[in-house]
Amino acid sequence: MAFAPTSPITGSAQTGLTTPTYTITADNPPDSNGKQYYVSALGGTQTGVSAHSVAAPFTVSMFRPKVLKTLAPVNPVTGVLRSVPMNSYKVITRKGVLPLAGQSYKTAHITSEISCPAGSDLADAISLRAMLSAHIGLLTQLSNELGNSVVTGTI
Repeated sequence: MAFAPTSPITGSAQTGLTTPTYTITADNPPDSNGKQYYVSALGGTQTGVSAHSVAAPFTVSMFRPKVLKTLAPVNPVTGVLRSVPMNSYKVITRKGVLPLAGQSYKTAHITSEISCPAGSDLADAISLRAMLSAHIGLLTQLSNELGNSVVTGTI
């Protein structure tokens, strides 16, 4: 799997975080079809943020399908594909957060799921790359605004 982030990860701009970085260390993934890293140290100014611990996990993971799906042959009469299965990949970030001061940590998570029609990796790889580029670019561009939305409940 090509999921091999370099450490440290440079965080994107967020109110209350100054030049945030996240040192990551390889971890055991919860399933054999994935890779996982935990945040072992923080950089920049991140007052009140904690690195990974048992009580407050801080991990980044990626999972691929356990069995990659392929295209079935086209219908010999119509020349049309009978069905197009999807291969789904997930990138998950988990962070222990306090729901209320003095209470136990609960785990918040972000899941990005990438579902690709089987065969598109060969027939239209550049469009898959463009889709990912636009999606990640949007998230990067709107990082602080997404933070504001999550904190205020507004869009």
